Amino acid sequence: MLEATTIGLDIAKHVFHAHGADERGAQVFSRRLSRGKLLDFFIAHPRCVVALEACGGAHHWARELRAMGHEVRLIPPAYVKPFVKRHKNDAVDAEAICEAAQRPNMRFVAVKTEEQQAAALVFRTRDLAVKQRTQIGNALRSHLAEYGWVAPKGAAHLAMLADLLDDGGEIGETLPEAARPMFAMMVDMLADLDERVAALDKEITRRAREDEVARRLMTIPGIGPITATAIAAIAPPAETFAKGRDFAAWLGLVPKQASTGGKQKLGAISRMGERMNRAGFVGGPNS
Repeated sequence: MLEATTIGLDIAKHVFHAHGADERGAQVFSRRLSRGKLLDFFIAHPRCVVALEACGGAHHWARELRAMGHEVRLIPPAYVKPFVKRHKNDAVDAEAICEAAQRPNMRFVAVKTEEQQAAALVFRTRDLAVKQRTQIGNALRSHLAEYGWVAPKGAAHLAMLADLLDDGGEIGETLPEAARPMFAMMVDMLADLDERVAALDKEITRRAREDEVARRLMTIPGIGPITATAIAAIAPPAETFAKGRDFAAWLGLVPKQASTGGKQKLGAISRMGERMNRAGFVGGPNS
């Protein structure tokens, strides 16, 4: 029986699908696996190339498979999609992953260690808190508009609303009795999120001072502790990029192209790269 030299693995929460191909690319097997039997299957299989989409949980499984001696390749989902023949199911996805992994010019994602993922978690947490703060601020403004009060835009004006919404405040006196506790709750939630974001900013600043790479990055004009620490924690190694434009493409700061027939047509920036780092570069100094 022929052995698979490349396995495309479609991962999920509980059900996985493995598509094995030999060195010629011909199918050797297509097998559905449960979560509990996945590692046993790869322990029993000879060492080979295992390809996965770079999605949620992929880095965890990549580390587990590497520990068994397999060569793991993570592929961006956008690069797998052109190899999907028709319809969508686990078997078709696994086959597409396997075919994409065998292309000689395919680009792969570096497997992250647990420490690298942990270093990036502070930025994910801060991003979540900032989004929630913006959501509550917008909700507060929209609900006040229902009572004829139009609040100025900007986070700086939200603190002023807290005083105006008090029982003795200008706005609070005009609101119905049943609405006042709800507005007070939203104001308290905003204050709590402000404290959490400030605490995360202090933690990021502390890490920036202690990290040598982040300190060097902060010497660049417009790069503050948040952007510097995010680059150090999330961006691939510098040697991954042949030139500066490759790093800009990874960020998504290069224009979209619709060129044909030798005519170059460039559009707006693609925004197809790493969103969190790109926001730091676009946001301005000290970010």
